[in-house]
Amino acid sequence: MHDPWAIDNWHLVLRLILSVVLGGLIGFERERKNHAAGLRTHILVCLGSCLIMILSIYGFTDFIGQPNVNRDPARLAAQAITGIGFLGAGTIMFTGKAITGLTTAASLWVVMAIGLAVGAGFYFPSAVSVLLVLLVLWGLNIVEKRFVNQVKEHLFTLSVDSDMMPTEQIETILRQREAKLLRIHFDELVDGIHSVASIRVRLSVRLPRTELALPIAEEMRHLAGVNSVSVE
Repeated sequence: MHDPWAIDNWHLVLRLILSVVLGGLIGFERERKNHAAGLRTHILVCLGSCLIMILSIYGFTDFIGQPNVNRDPARLAAQAITGIGFLGAGTIMFTGKAITGLTTAASLWVVMAIGLAVGAGFYFPSAVSVLLVLLVLWGLNIVEKRFVNQVKEHLFTLSVDSDMMPTEQIETILRQREAKLLRIHFDELVDGIHSVASIRVRLSVRLPRTELALPIAEEMRHLAGVNSVSVE
């Protein structure tokens, strides 16, 4: 193509299809992990970004040479960068203890950039970017699970009879599992006017390994006086 402001139908279709493929690769990884924005969302974002970039570069060729007309191919692309923030914000959730969805929001932002790059004809950096994104999402996820997310704080909630508080047994269980008790909170659950029926105990515990949460909860459940146990 000698004219930088013109594109033939073959290259037009190629860019659109390539954006679907590249966006789908990242979306497939998000879909496998059951995130809010999955395969179809990433494909549509990448395809839409590609189409916006194509329109921004080639959609106004009829106005070339007209007086008082200044071509700016980056103008529509800049608006796409701003607009993707609304879609990314929809994937971020605050659960009370943590914020989730930030990685998916970031992947949507990157997919949008990849779509713009494909639309502008930068095929090689677009493909390399997809490989790097997949490396980050797959490879670093394994590293985080093995070395970063093993030490994690968990909240144990116990319902205990008011006259049978197994404090020493709970401390023994945590000590045997090498767990660290960070905070403890007691709530009296009143039955009637002044009678205390049970006590709700909330324990914030840091575990050396995440998979210890269920065995610890199971041991606590079998303690005398413990009616129920939940862990988050």
